[in-house]
Formats: sequence, C-alpha cells, structure tokens
Amino acid sequence: MPASSTTPATSRLTALAAHLSSVSVTSNPKMSPKRSPITSHVLDTTLGKPAQGMPLRLEQQGEHGIGNGNATWTLLGEGLTNADGRVEDLLPSSHTLSPGIYKITFDVAVYFRAINTKSFYPSVTIEFEVERPEEHYHVPLLINPFAYSTYRGS
Repeated sequence: MPASSTTPATSRLTALAAHLSSVSVTSNPKMSPKRSPITSHVLDTTLGKPAQGMPLRLEQQGEHGIGNGNATWTLLGEGLTNADGRVEDLLPSSHTLSPGIYKITFDVAVYFRAINTKSFYPSVTIEFEVERPEEHYHVPLLINPFAYSTYRGS
C-alpha cells in the first residue's frame, strides 16, 4: 500500500499512539506535589481518541474487609473525563495515600450512550494495591464496546 494511503484503522491507530506517547514516562514514579496522587486516562480504542465525559469514582477498601470477603469501601473522589480523556483531580494534591486496596469504577455506559453506541459493559472496575504511598498511581483504561484493558501507568 502506498505511504500516502490512510485507512480509518490506520488513522485510529495513529491517534491512539499519539495519546499514549504523550504521557511522559519516568523511571521514578515518585509523586509530584502538584497533582492528585491517583490519576486516570480513558481512551476509546474504537475511535482512537479520548473518551470524554465518562464518570468515574475512586474508593478505598476498609481494613476489616481485606481477605475476608466482607469488604467495605469508602468513597474518596469522583470525576468526569475531560476532552483529553483524563481525570487529574480525583484527590487533592495534598491528599496522603495510605497502603491498601483501592478501586476505580468507570461508568462506561454513560460514555457509550452519549456517543450512541451499544456496549457490552455497563461499568468497569479496576482494583489495585497501593504499597508505596509516596508514589504516584496512574490507572489508564483502554475501552471499546466489547473489550477493555488497563496497565500501571506512570
């Protein structure tokens, strides 16, 4: 295929790659004092662009629920993804994390309804462990109507 040919799939991949490469990667994930200790970024992999307008909430598991199946959760923050698909203010920058289990629940149904797309997943919940409270935790979500993935960002 000639280099000047651009398919919709190529355009989506190029846009997705540009968003992923715009995230600065550092070998030291220590927390910056000017940002929330936990952030997120949501990309729609079908469209190859940020998932703007997706509500999400951050919760922390109570100590008594760990390992016994009777978890209680405390709401720490809520947010809505911006035009770049990011939520950077889930917690105040002054918030001090404590070691433990956290979860972010993404209300993907709201996002997909807004773009008139049927989705298999009404919500996606990602649980993760904070072992080093002084570090920054970035939890990206790559979503499409029938699949999703996540990874530990920086």
